[in-house]
Amino acid sequence: MEEEDPVVEEIPVYLSKSLAENLYVFQFSTREGHYTIDCNDVVNCCVKPHNQQVKVDFGLDTNSRNYDNFKGSQLAIGADGKHPSKGDRPSYPDGTMDKMSFMSSKALQNSGNYVIGVMQDREVHTTPLNGILQMRPSFSYFDKQDARRRAEQKTESELEAEEEELKQITVKFARSSDSEKAKKAREKTFDFLAAREAEEPWCEAFWHPNQSAAVELEKQRLFCTKTTPTGHTLASTSRDYVKALIPPERHDKSVESIVPSGIVSLYKLKDLGLQEQIKNILIDVKMVSLTQLLAILDDREASEEKVVRILPLVGMLIRGNWVVQSEILYPVESFSSTNGISSEIMCRSRDYVLHQLVKRNCVDRQKIAAVIQLPPEEVKEILLSVAQVSSRGWELPLMPDVRFEAKYPEMVSRQELWWRSREDLFAEMESEKGPKRVRKRSIRESSKVPADKVNGTA
Repeated sequence: MEEEDPVVEEIPVYLSKSLAENLYVFQFSTREGHYTIDCNDVVNCCVKPHNQQVKVDFGLDTNSRNYDNFKGSQLAIGADGKHPSKGDRPSYPDGTMDKMSFMSSKALQNSGNYVIGVMQDREVHTTPLNGILQMRPSFSYFDKQDARRRAEQKTESELEAEEEELKQITVKFARSSDSEKAKKAREKTFDFLAAREAEEPWCEAFWHPNQSAAVELEKQRLFCTKTTPTGHTLASTSRDYVKALIPPERHDKSVESIVPSGIVSLYKLKDLGLQEQIKNILIDVKMVSLTQLLAILDDREASEEKVVRILPLVGMLIRGNWVVQSEILYPVESFSSTNGISSEIMCRSRDYVLHQLVKRNCVDRQKIAAVIQLPPEEVKEILLSVAQVSSRGWELPLMPDVRFEAKYPEMVSRQELWWRSREDLFAEMESEKGPKRVRKRSIRESSKVPADKVNGTA
């Protein structure tokens, strides 16, 4: 057996929060990895604090032999026009395209799990990120050119027609019950979000070059000033450490949106109590063994003793395996979804089916339907909740769990006593179908009576 790797050195890690609300990472995804951007070429910088947007203008070397002066002039004229108005701010005041704009977009909605770390004097100082922004080239000068071209192509007749159309009044009435719902749906559309971003004005910002005094001062805020030990993180268990490192998403609705109605996702299941977890698992599965149930729960606190103590409260023991109680599937004063059969009849019929499966392990659908006397849809619904189709009929989906019955004989005895208490009810249900079959046989037999007896002659 190999020895464990020895600890060579311990390096303290500190958490600094001086820049936690103002620290961002800029990613230039359109550039190659080895490409370095000279921040000294920044000629302008603007931000939208509320929407967390940044626009950075990098100057272009118009004297370079690789720069096309004619094309640069054409792009500037296309964006600003030959004679820009005095009220508008020109994109290129020098009459040539002498800068390239980069616009930001959020790479992650929640970047709180990421930090920036610096190492000094054998110490690591980390600062949480407030955002990760991806910078991409902005071609807004093409949008300006298209907008200006459309404005120039409008004739006076078109403007007059638009004025006439504006005089028409259209009144729309919205349903009061749907107005709030429609408003929330509209706020999630792309047009609404784009309009809200456009409403916020750009704020001029200062871009400090590298090695400047202001930059060095901000870098010092990445270091933690208080280095008092707060505890050893590795003292916790591996499971607790992973939970602290990657906490569960409490407000994520994306999982619930794709899960069918009536089914609880595993994310939501972990937040419920142990009895509610077991109940929802029994509802979702037809039948489950104790070993399978413990594997689904996957919780150290859910010991076998606790689970076995809770199972009789929500489940029924069928040949060593467990199914959900009929009263949980069909609560009081509820009705079946297809034909509206009352919960009392549905529970009684399902218990009869379970009792037959306990005795025979396989049942015939027609015989079951003749006893419980329910519509075909409800008969199929009950059978699907506890059994599966086979060549012999409808049978239990799992083999008997002999080990559970041998380990917990008292639970088997209590379940058998419960079935005995229901035998009179089941016998009454079977007897109710007898007269109907007799009447049907008498009708068939009456067709075989000689014609002279029917006419009254001996």
